Amino acid sequence: MIDVIIAGGGPTGMVLAAELRLHDVRVLVLEKEAEPPEFVRSLGLHTRSIELLDQRGLLERFLALGHTSPAGGFFAGIDKPPPERLDTAHPYILSLPQPITDRLLAEHAADAGAEIRRGCELVGLSQDDDGVTAELGDGTRLRSRYLVGCDGGRSTVRKLLGIGFPGEPARHETLLGEMAVTAPPEEVTAVVTEIRRTLRGFGLGPIGDGLYRVVVPAEGVAEDRSVQPALEDFRKQLRAVAGTDFGVHSPRWLSRFGDATRQAERYREGRVLLAGDAAHIHPPLGGQGLNLGIQDAVNLGWKLAAEVGGWAPAGLLDSYHTERHPVAARVLDNTRAQGVLLSAEPHHQAVRRLVTELMRFEEVNRYLTEKITALDVRYDFGEGHPLVGRRLRDVPLKQGRLYELLHHGRGLLLDQTGALAVTGWADRVDHVSDVSEELDVPAILLRPDGHVAWAGDDQEDLRAHLPRWFGAASFQERQRSRITGRSSKPPAR
Repeated sequence: MIDVIIAGGGPTGMVLAAELRLHDVRVLVLEKEAEPPEFVRSLGLHTRSIELLDQRGLLERFLALGHTSPAGGFFAGIDKPPPERLDTAHPYILSLPQPITDRLLAEHAADAGAEIRRGCELVGLSQDDDGVTAELGDGTRLRSRYLVGCDGGRSTVRKLLGIGFPGEPARHETLLGEMAVTAPPEEVTAVVTEIRRTLRGFGLGPIGDGLYRVVVPAEGVAEDRSVQPALEDFRKQLRAVAGTDFGVHSPRWLSRFGDATRQAERYREGRVLLAGDAAHIHPPLGGQGLNLGIQDAVNLGWKLAAEVGGWAPAGLLDSYHTERHPVAARVLDNTRAQGVLLSAEPHHQAVRRLVTELMRFEEVNRYLTEKITALDVRYDFGEGHPLVGRRLRDVPLKQGRLYELLHHGRGLLLDQTGALAVTGWADRVDHVSDVSEELDVPAILLRPDGHVAWAGDDQEDLRAHLPRWFGAASFQERQRSRITGRSSKPPAR
C-alpha cells in the first residue's frame, strides 16, 4: 500500500511530496497532464515562500535562475517603496516564471524519492477505515493510506468528496495569454503606460523568446470557462481598450481567469485532504496564489507524515485546517479589497487615493506588505511568549544560522542556555546549543514549518509542550537514557 497519493503535480503537490519524503513516507504524485506546462501563470515568489525554500536548503538554486526586487508595491499595485525593518532576512520578491519554479520543485520531489506519474488522471475515489482507493482514467485502482487533492480550482478530489465551495462567482473576467506582436516595443510601452494610468488590469510585457504576456479585460464572463478563448477575442478586446491590437499573432497559450472568490468548507474529509487551489481560489491580485499553496503544503507535510509514522498526537492533522483555513480566508478578503481599489469606478478610486495616502505612514505600508508576503501569519497556540505561533526569521548564530538547522524538516530546540534536553523526543526533535545576539529568549522550540511552538528556559514546561506537537516520548529512548546515564542533548555545535 502507498502511504500517500497526491492528486496534482503543480507546486503545491510537489512541495508536499518532498516534505513527506523528508520523513520517509512513500509518496505517489498523479498528474493528469503528460508534460509540464510551458506557459507562465505565476511570475514569482513572495518572502515567506522564499524563507521556506531557505529552510529546506533550496533557495540558492532558485536565486540562480531569477532576480530579486524589494518587497514593496504589491498591494493593489500602489507604488510605494518597500517598508523598512521587515522582520525577515529575505526582504525581497523573487521574480521567476512559473515553468522554472515548477521544474525546480518537481526535481526536488523526485530527488527526495517521490514517485511521479504524468498522464495519469484521478477520476474516482472511495475511502474506509484503513485507507483510500483511487481510480484512474485507465481503470487502474490504487490503494493508499491517505490522499491529498492538490488538483487546482476545479478540483476533482473536492467534487468527489462533496465538500462545499462557497463564495462569490466571477463577475469580471480577464484574458491572459502569451503571443508575439508586430508593433515596435516603444509603441507598446507608450500605449500600455497610458492605459494603465486608469486601467491597472491591463498589460503587455515581454517574457522572452520574442513573446509578450498579454492581460486585457474580457468582454464578459464566459458561460463555460473550460473553453479557452480565441486569438480573435484578444484582438477584439485590445482594440476596444487600447485602440490597437498591437498586431498580436502566433499565440503559445491563451486562457482566461475570473474574480471568483471561493473557499472549501473544510480541508479534510476522513483520510482525504485538500491543499492549494483545490482548497481556495481568488483573483491573482498581489501574486499570492502559488505562494499560499506552497505554504499550505509545508504546514500539512510534517503533520501528515506524523500520522503515517504513528507518532502524531491527537488533533495534529486536524490542526492543518484549523491553522490554514483562516489564513486563506484573510487572503480572499485582501484580494476582494484590492479588487475594489483597482476598479475604475469613481467611488472606488476615491478609496484608492485615500489608501495611497495612508500608505505614506511606515506602519501602514509595513502592515499591508506583511499581509501580501505572509510575514504576518501567526497561528493561535494559546497563551505564551509573544513569539509563540509566529514564524521566526533566519537569525545568525555563533556557529552558522538558524535556517541551516531546518533542512531535514524536523522539530528544533535552539537552546541558548545549554541546560535543556529533549530526552524522549530526539527521534523527532533536533537539539542545538548555540547563541544568537538577535534572539532575546533563552530557548525556542520550532515546529518543522518554522513556527515557534514554545519559548522559555524551564525544562518541565518544555516537556509539557513537546507532546502537543511531537507526540508521546519514545519509551525506548527513555529506557536507553536511564541505562546509559546519557541524555539526548547533543554537545554544542
